[in-house]
Amino acid sequence: MRELACLFVRPRIDAAQSPLVCTDLWPIVHRERAALVADLKTLPDTSAWDLPSLCAGWTIRDTLAHMTATATTTPPGFVAGLAKARFSFSRFVQAGIARERGADAQETLSRFEAAIGSTSAPPGPKTSWLGEVIIHAEDIRRPLSIEHDYDAGALVAVADFYKNSNTLIGAKSRIADLSLHATEAAWSHGSGARVEGPLLALVLAMTGAQGLPRRPHRGRRGDLALSRLTLAATGGG
Repeated sequence: MRELACLFVRPRIDAAQSPLVCTDLWPIVHRERAALVADLKTLPDTSAWDLPSLCAGWTIRDTLAHMTATATTTPPGFVAGLAKARFSFSRFVQAGIARERGADAQETLSRFEAAIGSTSAPPGPKTSWLGEVIIHAEDIRRPLSIEHDYDAGALVAVADFYKNSNTLIGAKSRIADLSLHATEAAWSHGSGARVEGPLLALVLAMTGAQGLPRRPHRGRRGDLALSRLTLAATGGG
């Protein structure tokens, strides 16, 4: 079945017709948070929470705690927290993880579940928080071999946001001199070395997902595109 899954192609999506151009993104963020909670409730044992996520140095549990911290931080809270961390963004992020991990994995999950409907966020455009929930959800799902189909319009909106952004993630610089083409959506960007793949794979690669395989996992759509983009971006292919 997993071999068949990698052959599945969704209908092409016209980026120009994406309904998210004039839609409030928060309901989509909330749905994606709820879907992640549902997936994590199916984990067979607590050991899975200690597996490395695709965020370098973070476990599955750490990454979910970070998502909770982001979902419960207000702009004033962000400024106060950053000042408390002596304006070190790394210390600020680690403090948020420590705060939201809780006593055990069940509490980590419960804290995130309680934040599903939150519209709080640090300063920044809403699309960045949609991107946050999609990218970090994949940082969690991929090591756990959990598949999820994301809203097509949401992926287009996130790809359009990151292609022009260097803030923190550096996506714009990472994809410079590359020509990106989604295989299941009418979305493309840039010129140069051509890289094709599912739009989710391109989004993950342009945002610098860590720990991605150089060879694709069987049944894992898009890992080959991730590898190619990583190699092209680093001059390796």
